[in-house]
Amino acid sequence: MNNLTLQIAPHRIGAMILRYWYILVSSWPRMLELVYWPMLQIITWGFLQTYIASNAGFFARAGGTLVGAVILWDILFRGQLGFSISFLEEMWARNLGNLMMSPLTPLEFLLSLMTMSLVRLAIGVIPMTLMAIAFFHFNVYSLGLPLIAFFCNLIFTSWAVGIFVSGLVLRNGLGAEGIVWTLMFALMPLTCVYYPVSVMPMWLQHVAWTLPPTYVFEGMRAVLTEHVFRPDLMLSALALNAVLLLASFAAFLALLRSARHAGSLLSGGE
Repeated sequence: MNNLTLQIAPHRIGAMILRYWYILVSSWPRMLELVYWPMLQIITWGFLQTYIASNAGFFARAGGTLVGAVILWDILFRGQLGFSISFLEEMWARNLGNLMMSPLTPLEFLLSLMTMSLVRLAIGVIPMTLMAIAFFHFNVYSLGLPLIAFFCNLIFTSWAVGIFVSGLVLRNGLGAEGIVWTLMFALMPLTCVYYPVSVMPMWLQHVAWTLPPTYVFEGMRAVLTEHVFRPDLMLSALALNAVLLLASFAAFLALLRSARHAGSLLSGGE
């Protein structure tokens, strides 16, 4: 990894963020989509939570477990999607070749995408959390410091997945675009969003514990059902996320080099 790759210029990152911001706010359907799906999810799952709470003692004692899982899942999914959509904007506009010929380094490009994923995430998730308070009396912000640990680990995982799938699309073209929308859902059963790891077969539990979000959702259930914060789970997730981020960045650089060699940057990968 050479010095050019690791070089960071804040003004170039800022310029990319401004570009993506203008693209976002210039289209009301884009803005609406960011808010619409999270609100739809919280309404659907929230009413299911209300029904279950009135018919099952466990959920009555652990009020908000399902709603909390929906909110944290949306942070993970929307974080990855916000990153990947900003990247796809460049693919759709066939602008990647221009960016890669500019002084913008790969690290600066990825940092701008990470920042935009936070912007998109805030637009979608904040109204969702306010609706959870108003409709279901579940205040995710009342989790306090554990929420910060949950959020950081989930957003780190979303970035790692976003970097990796962006590299795949960069190398293989828009024919691989489907993986952007589906990969996180493929991981969903293994990350134990709505149920504890213990319900899975033992061999599958070992697989689940290799994924950082599993530790987050187990930590959330510990807070809501046992009123205990598990820092050991958060530290394990953080260590795994560090490995994933480094591996995804290395994979992105390798796929970028391969795309340059194959000439797919100028053709949009087609």
